[in-house]
Amino acid sequence: MDVRSAAYRLYWHSSMITDPTFYAVAIPAIILVGLAKGGFVGALAMLGVPLMALVISPVQAAGILLPILIAMDVFALWTYRGVYDSRNLKILIPAALVGIGIGYLTAAYVSEAHVRLIVGLVALLFTLDYWFEWRGSNTTQPNAAKGGFWGATAGFTSFVSHAGGPPLQMYLLPQRLAPRLFVGTSVIFFTVVNLIKVIPYAALGQLDTTNLTTSLVLSPLAPLSIFTGAWLVKKLNVETFYRFAYAAIFIISLKLMWDGGVALIGASVL
Repeated sequence: MDVRSAAYRLYWHSSMITDPTFYAVAIPAIILVGLAKGGFVGALAMLGVPLMALVISPVQAAGILLPILIAMDVFALWTYRGVYDSRNLKILIPAALVGIGIGYLTAAYVSEAHVRLIVGLVALLFTLDYWFEWRGSNTTQPNAAKGGFWGATAGFTSFVSHAGGPPLQMYLLPQRLAPRLFVGTSVIFFTVVNLIKVIPYAALGQLDTTNLTTSLVLSPLAPLSIFTGAWLVKKLNVETFYRFAYAAIFIISLKLMWDGGVALIGASVL
């Protein structure tokens, strides 16, 4: 029994990330994503992969986060069950499949530097759009052309870095949906997208033993952070936290764009 226990401990130790620096970053990153899934400052979800990408590759960060996101989706589905806009989902989900397909087909040509640059650029555009209100103030309706573009973009950015939120919000926010309807529609969209991503992620080796074991270790944070997010929505000043969240996203976007740009310039020089 002692030998077997020692073998299990050795297996777990050898098949998961053990660097304390990683967990010092990953734990708050996952908590922030969970808070967003719980409805508190949805923009916080953008911080997941960018934060983890500061200590590991963005590709591995995405692989570790996917199972945790799926677990979060289960709790979010239960919370917002039966609340969604079917017209938008009929437009967005097929388009997202196209975006995921493009992400999979181009994965061999998109380096970690490209991913950092893409994530940083999406995050930057998201914060600038929030600050300067590029979307405008006119209320819009579901639209196949706009929904197809933003849905495909959301599918692609979700595939490369779980950053599908900004493109989806670019499309949905101008419609001025009721808050619960907006969140419920987003929950179903990303539940479907994340489940579909399992197939290409597995094919690309992003769901290997190391990533899955690390995901399992971090998974208890999922329900705790979601329920905390739902509680915080009722207790704290969300507007103040929004300003902090977007400022943090802006800073991280610049860091990732710098890292990605420097790496690409260095590779072209070599």
